[in-house]
Amino acid sequence: MSDFCSEGGQNSSDNVFSGLFSDPEETGLVSRFLDDHDFAAATRRAIIADLRKFADWFLSANAEIFSVKRIAIRDVADFKADLRRNQGQAVATVNRCLVSLRRYFAWLVDRGHLEANPAKPVKELRRQELAPKGLERSEVRRLLREIELREDIRANAIVSMFLYTGCRVGDLVALKLRDIFIADRSGTVIFRCGKGNKQRSVPLPLPARRALQAYLDVRPPSECNHLFIGERGPLTDRGVRALCDKYSAVVGVELHPHLLRHTFAHRYLDANPGDLVGLAQILGHSNLNTTRRYVEQTEEQLADGIERMNY
Repeated sequence: MSDFCSEGGQNSSDNVFSGLFSDPEETGLVSRFLDDHDFAAATRRAIIADLRKFADWFLSANAEIFSVKRIAIRDVADFKADLRRNQGQAVATVNRCLVSLRRYFAWLVDRGHLEANPAKPVKELRRQELAPKGLERSEVRRLLREIELREDIRANAIVSMFLYTGCRVGDLVALKLRDIFIADRSGTVIFRCGKGNKQRSVPLPLPARRALQAYLDVRPPSECNHLFIGERGPLTDRGVRALCDKYSAVVGVELHPHLLRHTFAHRYLDANPGDLVGLAQILGHSNLNTTRRYVEQTEEQLADGIERMNY
């Protein structure tokens, strides 16, 4: 790593490029770019991480202060190659970085800070479209059994929300008490803060209603109107991920919120073959192509199919 990557006094601790030598106006440009777009919190964090990753690489590769006005097409192309070949980053990760750079540079062009977008000519890596992996039924059963045996009522309600509604972690932590409707024979949850600030209503099947009602019956009194609360207030994204980490260790299966969302999508299509429109509505997908990936084969299914071949 070049000496240019050492701590610089010009950057404050909350600087996007903190610890990197960069043109003083760079952080202000990134802040204005983010403020001009209604990015979800996770997307915002990803873009910041991608821009910082590129700036870090730029300093090391070129041994000069980072400035968007000094970025060439070659820089973006070499950055892409380095991520894949030398750092072993997944194709999806590399492509996401390119998308982040392309978005940011396009905004700079629109605002007159750049004459041309140096990321535009650099193509994303091609990849085989595979279905996102979900949990096997036996793994779901093991998870739910362990939660029951530990009498972890809140965890059961949280996991049930993922498994029976396919919600995102952002959907879940934003839920308020008023967003849940439970009756004897039906129930509904309203996700008001979905991706792109789109609201959607999802039916609650019986297992989810039971898990939620059990949690509501023991939910500690609180002035907070969020559905799920922790010791210090509303449950956070980090708190949900900590819960997943806890049960990952217990059941011996890596767990994270999006894996549970993928699991719901697979089980929904098992029960309702071909109903991509219904699944897209539940998941909050605006583009049916995003949902269509769930009808592709997983890598394990492809490998199993090849193993059964005979000549």
